Amino acid sequence: MKRAYFQAPISEFLHSDENGVLGELTRAHGHALEHQQKNAWLQEIRHLRQALSGFDGGHIFLEFAIPRMGKRADVVLFLDGLLLVLEYKVGATTHDFATAEQVLDYALDLKNFHAGSHDCKIVPIAVATDAPATEKSFRWYNDGVAAPVHVNANGLAAFLRDCVEQATTTCGDVDDWLRSPYKPTPTIVEASQALYQGHNVTEISRSDAGAQNLTVTAQCIADVIERSKEMGQKTICFVTGVPGSGKTLAGLNLANERRHAHQDEHAVFLSGNGPLVDVLQEALARDEVLRNGIRKPAAKQKVRALI
Repeated sequence: MKRAYFQAPISEFLHSDENGVLGELTRAHGHALEHQQKNAWLQEIRHLRQALSGFDGGHIFLEFAIPRMGKRADVVLFLDGLLLVLEYKVGATTHDFATAEQVLDYALDLKNFHAGSHDCKIVPIAVATDAPATEKSFRWYNDGVAAPVHVNANGLAAFLRDCVEQATTTCGDVDDWLRSPYKPTPTIVEASQALYQGHNVTEISRSDAGAQNLTVTAQCIADVIERSKEMGQKTICFVTGVPGSGKTLAGLNLANERRHAHQDEHAVFLSGNGPLVDVLQEALARDEVLRNGIRKPAAKQKVRALI
């Protein structure tokens, strides 16, 4: 799959015909476009050419795919080994929280699920072209992703220069970065079926970091359970993580392991998400019918004891 509708070295982008870039975006989109979208793309292209005019190196991606979320980031810039993710609101006169959250989600998705971005520093930028100027400062999270920054059309060029000047990391070569695999965790249905068949969580995670985190999390909670049993007390544990990091998978894995290894317990996975429960019960029941040849009602009864 082509990662972006348009991609090119920044030097090439700066000397390209804006209508040619717009044509590539339109062709790659492949569906009927409203005039408003074409106009927004054209203004975005013009603004980016102005903001990047002082940069000799780097690479630009327009409409960059974020597969796990089923969305596309407006712009991803690869500048001196630094990744910048931009979300444009052309004509917007105010800075809104939703746009900042959206571009932060894109940055976190790249950081956690794109192998080439694991060691990169990533700056999410919300661009409201006609909004007032804001005070901009870097605030880095522990994972190397910056807190989202609000800029307007006039402030983007200066902020990009500040980013590059303060960058102390490198993502390596852009071609290697592009070739790096995208490794989201498996779908929850795939994971549930694998766990139910007796696979270990490390065997079904597509991300080495994800597998390690899930294993450590499961062991930590298992230790808490054992201590609680010994002391005759009740304990509640909270597991946090970005969307898709495997929180539900961790719960399913734990319930499944306790069910098999501890006959004195009745581990069960409970969820307030009714559709999720229905889908998992149905998927596991069908899998049980296919593998063991039992009747569907019996398979569903067996599955309901776990989920």
